This record gives sequence, structure tokens and C-alpha cells, in this order.
Amino acid sequence: MQEDDFTHDEAALSEPGDGEVLIKTEWIGIDATVRTWLSKAEGYIPPVEIGEVVRSSGIGRVLCSRSDRIQEGDLVATLTGWQDYAVVGDDPMLTTPLAEGTDPQAALGVFGANGLTAYVGLTEIGRARPGETVVISAAAGATGSIAVQIAKILGCRVVGIAGTDEKCAWLVDDLGLDGAINHRTDDIPPRLKELCPKRIDVFFDNTGGPILDHVLGRIADHARVVLCGAISSYNDLHKPPGPASYLNLISRRARMEGFISWDSWGRYAEIMEILGGWVADGRLRHRSHIFEGLASAPHALNAMFTGENIGKVIVRV
Repeated sequence: MQEDDFTHDEAALSEPGDGEVLIKTEWIGIDATVRTWLSKAEGYIPPVEIGEVVRSSGIGRVLCSRSDRIQEGDLVATLTGWQDYAVVGDDPMLTTPLAEGTDPQAALGVFGANGLTAYVGLTEIGRARPGETVVISAAAGATGSIAVQIAKILGCRVVGIAGTDEKCAWLVDDLGLDGAINHRTDDIPPRLKELCPKRIDVFFDNTGGPILDHVLGRIADHARVVLCGAISSYNDLHKPPGPASYLNLISRRARMEGFISWDSWGRYAEIMEILGGWVADGRLRHRSHIFEGLASAPHALNAMFTGENIGKVIVRV
């Protein structure tokens, strides 16, 4: 997307109604799914229409409250959108008060949708078990970098796929992966064979496209392919072709399943307690790529598609 696809508009502040709060946005989380919301393609929630505020998660301070649950002065995580101020409802599924002193970068990443997605995708959809080989694409991104660490915590052999040598080195040297593949410069099939000699038991896919096809050609018997995202095709004008190696799902008696983390949001507290324990004991770390100012939001979104970022992309408003 281009900078001139967006406008920077000013409008009078809205007053919150019953059960609503007015917040001043301090941080905005940028995820690949934001790009899908800017498309007319069928999705799990309605697209953002032309002229509307771009939908996005964020953190803000409550300036005015007409809610019994949220007080003025509270710091909350919610769908702020790309705006300086927002009026949001107090639905506990969408707006969560944060404890004072909360690290906003952690709240938007490991303790937000990215952490929830990584945990559910690996433990429940992928059912990763100790000793199994797990491959994760976009492994240096916000969700992928958490997923690779969870897979290591579960006792798996873990290989990450990323787009630069710097990212691959970070995955292996800092996060302790068993191997990493640069999809821009490496020949992926022989590298998968080298790093996954016993084939691939779980593939956590954030990219789709050719990478998915390559991995399907290397899956093990009874493998689980977890479809989390398809960032390789979000900017395409046409639907991507189906993977040529999908018949391997039959011969290997494997399963491929998509999921949306929002379906598990009711278990947020339970899962965050688990992730919090891993963060506290140093087994789970998070990293952010910060952009400054609301005007940088389009650049921040594009960074996810050019491969500029490592970790969670965040705009400090």
C-alpha cells in the first residue's frame, strides 16, 4: 500500500455514551491482519470501508468514562484504530484495563493477540509434542517469534523460516532454534531436508504461498499443518494458486486446519497466566520494532510486507 492511499483527517472529539469511554491513544499495534481488513475479500469481520478509521489494536488512557467497569485515568488495551482519540465500548472481550506499570510493548505482543495465537495454534491446533519437529514461517515476526519459543519450551526440534540473514541469526543465536532458513536466498527444499531429516510433524504457517507448498512436500505421517496467516498473498490482486503438494496430506494422512485466535479470547486470562510464567522465568522473550508518530502507521504496516521488522511492529503515538 502507498502513503497516498491514506488521508490524515481532523474531526471534533466525540462524547462517550452509556457503557463507553473516551481514550487518548498512546500505542498502536500493527499486525498483518490489518491489511486483510483493508480489503473487500471475505473475512471473519467486516472490512474497513473507505473513509473509515483503520481498525487496529492499541493502548490508551481513559479521559472520560461512562462505564461502571472502567474508570477515568485507567490504561486500557482495546481496538483504538489509527487515531489520536477513540470512543470505545466497555465490552470485556474488547476493552481490558491494564495494571499500572504494564509494559505496553508486551501487552500488545506476547500478552495480546500474538501470544494467544501462538499458544493456541501450537498447543491445540498443532498439538506439538516433545521430540517432534516443528517448522514456523515468518518466524521472526510478532506471532512467529513467540511460537518458535513456545515450541522449544514444549521440547520440540524447531526450525524457523525468515527473510534475512539477520533474522535467521537472531532466531538461532538468541532464541535457540535448531536451524533457520532464509527464504529469499536459500533453496528451501534441500534446506528442509537437511534441517528436518525425520520430516516435519507440525508446520505453523504464517505466509502461505510457495513456502507452504515446499513444507507440504516434506511433512511426516500424521503431520499437522496450522494455517495462521498468508502474508505472502495479502497484497495480491488475485487469489493465490493452491499448493501443488497438497496431495501429500492424503498419502501422509496429515491434517491442515485454519483458526482464528478470537475464538479463544474467552480463555485469555488462563492462557496469559501460562505465558506470564514463561516470561517470568526467562524462557519466553519478546522484541518490538517501534515507529514514531501516528503518521508513520502506513510505513509501519508496509514494513511487515517488505520484511523490515523483527518482532512486533508498534507505533508510539
